[in-house]
Amino acid sequence: MDIRIRAYDSADAQAASAVWNQVVEEGVAFPQMEILTPEEGDRFFREQSFTGIAYDAQSGEIAGLYILHPNNVGRCGHICNASYAVRADLRGQRIGESLVRHCLEKGKKLGFKILQFNAVVAANRYALRLYEKLGFVRLGTIPGGFLMKDGHYEDIIVHYHLL
Repeated sequence: MDIRIRAYDSADAQAASAVWNQVVEEGVAFPQMEILTPEEGDRFFREQSFTGIAYDAQSGEIAGLYILHPNNVGRCGHICNASYAVRADLRGQRIGESLVRHCLEKGKKLGFKILQFNAVVAANRYALRLYEKLGFVRLGTIPGGFLMKDGHYEDIIVHYHLL
């Protein structure tokens, strides 16, 4: 696969929503519980400061995506937040790493100074390893901060990266 990343387009709504919904349905990473219809997904992805689409340059198929938006407002508006989703059948091919690296660059270009993750689930060892590799700083752990799909609570770890 030749993975490239581009800006979201409304024509991506169905495929992007499907990738997003896989993560939501797994119930182990995103805080959202609601599944997006393509129409809701289109609105959601267009509302972000930036939505990046990872796609295979040869087939055009969407492999993953990220959303980037302010983490807060006003005096904290220089801090952004992001979420990443990779198609389940394509995980382990460094697509997530490409998305995070692109996001770091895009956040800086958009004028953000810091990228903060509010809720990296402690059981998400692949994400934790990637964030460590890319130089994210762990701020601390919030015990039982994430409700897993099976009903138990898992710790979350707050991170940041200077842009």
